[in-house]
Amino acid sequence: MMDGKNLPSFRRLGYWSAVLAAVFSLAYVVGQLAEWLGLLGSKGGPENPSTAKGLILLLTPSLLLAFAFVVTMVCVHRYAPESKKAWSQVAVAFATAYAALIGIVYFTQLTIVVPHLLRGDVAGIEFLLFKPFDSFLYAVDILGYSFMSLSTLFSAAAFSGGRLERTTRFFLVANGLLVPFLAFQMYIHSLIWIASLWAVTFPAAMICLALVFKRLPRGEAPAA
Repeated sequence: MMDGKNLPSFRRLGYWSAVLAAVFSLAYVVGQLAEWLGLLGSKGGPENPSTAKGLILLLTPSLLLAFAFVVTMVCVHRYAPESKKAWSQVAVAFATAYAALIGIVYFTQLTIVVPHLLRGDVAGIEFLLFKPFDSFLYAVDILGYSFMSLSTLFSAAAFSGGRLERTTRFFLVANGLLVPFLAFQMYIHSLIWIASLWAVTFPAAMICLALVFKRLPRGEAPAA
């Protein structure tokens, strides 16, 4: 059972990390829509690689999202009743794996690939180029997001009770059920359209989590 006197700082950390996760995810969604519509200099659609501008606008919020999401899942683990902490701890493990994988991908893109693209010289770094459905780093990326979805699926076990908690659980589970559509995109490219439901399920889950943390009674722990 969590220590009530430590709850206020825990509530604030959980609230703000979830808010930031929602904001960064929505920033990515807006950027991705612009990318697919061809507004960022690419040929548009999900199968064409991004320009340097597109990579910057898409991957900067995505990298920041990873940090916010890990903190959010740690706070969910702190929130979870004792009987559910095994599930929430698994969620933290998958969140950490997600952040490590996509952190490598996005940091590499922003610090190595983007400068080369801006110079118009990609000789020698072809294996680092982020080509949808046809590159090593794209495969790593969708593995990372598969881990993120598994993290939300396991974290759902921590929530039960009132309407807000049930809604939170619904969106966490819905996001978790996107795993096969994320993981098998390399084989069946059209799965990306179902996986794109992430643009709804994930921000909604983070908004719900922010509300859960905000509404926690001060100085009290959730019931076990």
